Amino acid sequence: MSKIIFRDTSARIGIIIVLSQFVLGLTSCFNEKKITYFQRGVNQKDTVEIAKKYIPKIQSGDILSIYVNSLSPEASSFFNPYTANVTTTATALDVNGGLTQAAAPGFLVDAGGKITLPLIGTLDVNNLTITEATDRIKQQLEIYLKEPTVIVRFLNYKISILGEVAKPGIYVVPNEKITLPEAITIAGDLTGFAKRNEIEIIRDVDGKKEFGEVDLTNRSVFSSPYYYLHSNDVVYVKASKAKVAQSDVALRVIPLAVSILSLIIVLIK
Repeated sequence: MSKIIFRDTSARIGIIIVLSQFVLGLTSCFNEKKITYFQRGVNQKDTVEIAKKYIPKIQSGDILSIYVNSLSPEASSFFNPYTANVTTTATALDVNGGLTQAAAPGFLVDAGGKITLPLIGTLDVNNLTITEATDRIKQQLEIYLKEPTVIVRFLNYKISILGEVAKPGIYVVPNEKITLPEAITIAGDLTGFAKRNEIEIIRDVDGKKEFGEVDLTNRSVFSSPYYYLHSNDVVYVKASKAKVAQSDVALRVIPLAVSILSLIIVLIK
């Protein structure tokens, strides 16, 4: 049996480098066109119409923050059983990507679309906008308070992001408005293996699940009905075939490469 002898140290090192680059090349190939956002068409300058702004409406299961003030702060305090700082709480939850009911005290909208307020009792707010609910509550408060002011906000306006993103999780939206690109930014952007042209949005519509799809590589995303995300939307980022292929190649090639490198190390000793 003949024995291979490497006399040139530089040649030995060169072979190792070439093999290493070969393995890395097999496991890290990306098509630039498939990972670039908002690509333009044939025109250098495009104008894209933005989707109509989404105005959320109050639904059963929502949790509302209701802050009341008037010319008599002492009397107003009776209507403010929950004094948690909404903005601070929501921001902290955004960073951690989680939501707990204990961290978001407020008025729960029951199955019938009603809330229960101190002294006022039950009040129907189902399918109202925040502005409409504010006006309705204010009308009731005028019976008890002089020149009342009311601030109403959602406490559990949240979205879920999962799949090929850097930080999947549940995110609270404190200002009740968020776009798909903003949501992806909050989640730390898509990974290199994300299927950018098939972002799936799962939405609750009239008691049913609606499945929509958005292509982030096309500027038409700005006019999509899924550009503005709704409360409880789920953003699912699928993995591309490249990730599946890479995993398959890694399983087959890396053990072989390690064996070859081990053999070379043994031979050059």
